[in-house]
Amino acid sequence: MRGKCIEEFEVGQIDVSRGRTITETDVVMFSWLSGDVNPMHTDADHSAKSPLGQRIAHGALGLSISTGLSASFGYLEGSAIAALGIDEWKFLKPILFNDTVRLRATVVSAKLTSKPDRGVLVRRMDLLNQRDEIVQTGLMTTMVLSRAGAAALTGNT
Repeated sequence: MRGKCIEEFEVGQIDVSRGRTITETDVVMFSWLSGDVNPMHTDADHSAKSPLGQRIAHGALGLSISTGLSASFGYLEGSAIAALGIDEWKFLKPILFNDTVRLRATVVSAKLTSKPDRGVLVRRMDLLNQRDEIVQTGLMTTMVLSRAGAAALTGNT
């Protein structure tokens, strides 16, 4: 197991991911995968006449990329049990084609549960663009193995 146990997370800990440029290909592929072919994402002529004046990435694409950038930290690899929720997610600014985003994850809480093999991790996720503007933000809650749970999993009890 490469990931951290719940006891290893510190409230206030901040991690920042690598950047990820959002391309037209990303948006086209997400449109077809999700079935969301709204012309604000797929029609350059339509979106040119909109208040934004250009196509934008799907909000859900930004959220999906946030989960991928979170995974790139590696600290939940093998120690995450389940995603428990995404709360208070806000879409604050549009993500434009060719924006480069990165994720800033801040540990809000990390607590053991009544079951000794697990805990609950809550992180504030801020998706930032290349201008350091928060384009999306919210709380992600994950169930994570405790040291006791990891030991039982690996047979090191």
